[in-house]
Amino acid sequence: MKKFKEILAIIVLIFAVTSVILFIYRSGSTKTNRELARRIAELSPHGGPPETIDGLRKAIALYEEQIEKNVREGAQTGVYWKILATRFADRSMHHDALSALERAIYFNAEDPILYNLTGVSAGTVAKSIVGFSVNAQREREHYYKLSETAYLRALELDVLYTRPMYGLAVLYTFELDRPEEAIPYLERYLSILPSDTSAMFVLARAYYMTANNSKAIEVYDRIIMRTKDKQVREEASANRDYIQGRFYE
Repeated sequence: MKKFKEILAIIVLIFAVTSVILFIYRSGSTKTNRELARRIAELSPHGGPPETIDGLRKAIALYEEQIEKNVREGAQTGVYWKILATRFADRSMHHDALSALERAIYFNAEDPILYNLTGVSAGTVAKSIVGFSVNAQREREHYYKLSETAYLRALELDVLYTRPMYGLAVLYTFELDRPEEAIPYLERYLSILPSDTSAMFVLARAYYMTANNSKAIEVYDRIIMRTKDKQVREEASANRDYIQGRFYE
């Protein structure tokens, strides 16, 4: 009899603890649902259908499990398209990469990596258009514009993201003949990664294209002083000497 009472007491204790846990969970869930309901109600236009916070809260609670499932599946689908786009780009299949990136952005519109990848692939596609179509020039302009817009969007989302800074600078300098717009991005890039000689070469080229020869020479001198690569040093020296020759003509 005593053992039975002990078992019964344990069962009652377990039931009580479980009830408390469920109450806490439901209270937290109710609070979350009420917040979500309030947000939805605030978004409703004036004169729209009546959406009371209490009514929305009940509807959210009813469909909460399905909502969470859809959110999880959407996030997983976005990751799938991101991986697929990266694989396509790695294999130089940039048209396919752009299609996959469009789907990835659909599921995650605020991932700066997706926009940087879009900039890379769009720029590559633009350069691959050599005139097979009568609309080749229009298509090329479209993809260059897409590349520029994507890089800019990546930087809107992450102002310290160096890859789109560099990509945009290369696009402006070598493809769009707008070197003056490249310079601020390259200077910002090199303030973060001061030893990147590739970016220094692009900056020196942009300075030269904008007739700022003295600054171009300074950048080539910086490369010569910093690099340990003999070939890089020789290339920088040759470029510097060429500009100096023209500078003092």
